[in-house]
Amino acid sequence: MTPTAIFYLINVILIFNFALSRLLDYLNNLSFSPELPQSLASYYDADKYKKSLLYHKEKDRLGMWAEIIGFAVMMIFLWSKGFGWLSTLLEPHFSNTILLALCYFGILSFASGLIGLPFEIYNTFTIEQKFGFNKTTLKTYITDKIKGILLAIILGGGLGYLFLWLVGSLGHNFWLYAWGAGILITLFLNMFYTSLIVPIFNKLTPLLAGELREKIEAYARTVNFPVKNILVINGSKRSSKANAYFSGMGRGKKIVLYDTLIENHTNDELVSILAHEVGHYKKRH
Repeated sequence: MTPTAIFYLINVILIFNFALSRLLDYLNNLSFSPELPQSLASYYDADKYKKSLLYHKEKDRLGMWAEIIGFAVMMIFLWSKGFGWLSTLLEPHFSNTILLALCYFGILSFASGLIGLPFEIYNTFTIEQKFGFNKTTLKTYITDKIKGILLAIILGGGLGYLFLWLVGSLGHNFWLYAWGAGILITLFLNMFYTSLIVPIFNKLTPLLAGELREKIEAYARTVNFPVKNILVINGSKRSSKANAYFSGMGRGKKIVLYDTLIENHTNDELVSILAHEVGHYKKRH
């Protein structure tokens, strides 16, 4: 296949993927009922349901424009030979091909982040604020961004260097070793995500002894769900939304509850929410 044919094939794949994604989003939105279904009337407030629909529509509209603009910029850059231009611009400054590649993809990633930044800011400080969810201050937002960039450079750069080194050192068989390394890295991050990554952005504290902890531990024993730690995360620092999750593997599992979840639910409700998370584990999601 000629380079020209490959170029046009890449364009076809990109356009097809973008069009399919937007079509599926459109069809998904058509399935939303404008009125609260009768089967849920006794469980859910009709006004809250309408508010949730408005929230979803605004988020989806913003996401649609973010995707359209991002896709348009990428296609313009592709057709104007911007990717090749950037490579040519960087090559004289690097004798190490791995560092050249890392810098190349780092610049593209940073540029992509800049394009999406206005949409992200609007989402956080306009849409989330409008619907009463946002608790993020400007200081927290900027600090999170700086931490995220540094983490991407250290972690992403390290993993990228490993992958590119495998490509250059192992030739055609690189994919097998890269696959194995990817599995080990994924397992490592799954085991230590809450211990190593989360504390960079949030404060984690052990759930104090009391009725809630006793109920969670009792439930975990009944379903044979090994728990090492039950932690509370200060999610209210950024949003009033509530969440819960578990991380880790084997007997090193950790249950993490958002403080907003604890504030707005009874102990029995919290155990029910936890049961949902345990379901993911039991079904090997």
